[in-house]
Formats: sequence, structure tokens, C-alpha cells
Amino acid sequence: MRAQPINRIVFITRVFWASPNTILGLIIGGVGMCFGGRARICGRAIEFYDGGTKWFVQRLPHGQFTLALTLGHTILGQTDASLDISRKHETVHILQYERWGPFLLPAYFLSSLYMWLIGRRFYRDNPFEREAYDADGGEHDL
Repeated sequence: MRAQPINRIVFITRVFWASPNTILGLIIGGVGMCFGGRARICGRAIEFYDGGTKWFVQRLPHGQFTLALTLGHTILGQTDASLDISRKHETVHILQYERWGPFLLPAYFLSSLYMWLIGRRFYRDNPFEREAYDADGGEHDL
């Protein structure tokens, strides 16, 4: 019977630990909504899509190929369909944010830099992406 309050405390702690990145996602998604974007809550994430959010995602490096981007407990997607397609993959990133908290973005970028410096693919060979693709059943060798 006591497991429920403990689980709630653990969840709140994870949300708080990921919150610096979530705040960044809320700002980007909120601005996106000012330019025709939409939002919805799905699972443990707030998803933003269309309008200014789509514009933002498309302007990232390789953004035309990016379906969605996760920041903490927010997912920034191009369209509602792109969110549906990428949800399992992006949910893995949410769990990574819950583990790494404010250190995830620096660790992610350093991992990408390291992969690039040793002649590997900076995105597909990044351990954070490999974990997400493995959980999603996707291919890393594309």
C-alpha cells in the first residue's frame, strides 16, 4: 500500500530533475503556439507541433529529416503525424532526461562530438540515439 506514495515521489523527483530542459521546451513550444502551433498532453509529455514549432524543428541541422525533438518532458514535432510516428523513440529520450537531468544536453553534444572525432556518425552512433532506436526497433545502420 505504501508503494503508491513512493512512486509518486520518485516521479515528481524525475520531473523536477528534467525541468531545466522542460522549461526550454515549454518556451520554444509556447512561442510556436503564438505562430499557429498546437499542443497536447500524451503520456508523460507535452507535445507541441505545427506552426512555429514546425518552423523551428525544420531549421535545426538536418531539420528537414527530423520528425521530433525532445527537451525534458516536452516533444517538439513537425506535425501530429510525425509525433505519432516518433513517440516511442522520443519517450526513450524522456526517460534519458529523467536519468541525466540538466546534464543530458551537454552529455548528448559531447557524445556526438566524440563520435564525429573518431570518424563515426555523430547522430546515429550517439549512445543516446542508439538506445532510443533500439527501444523503437529502428535501425541504426541507415
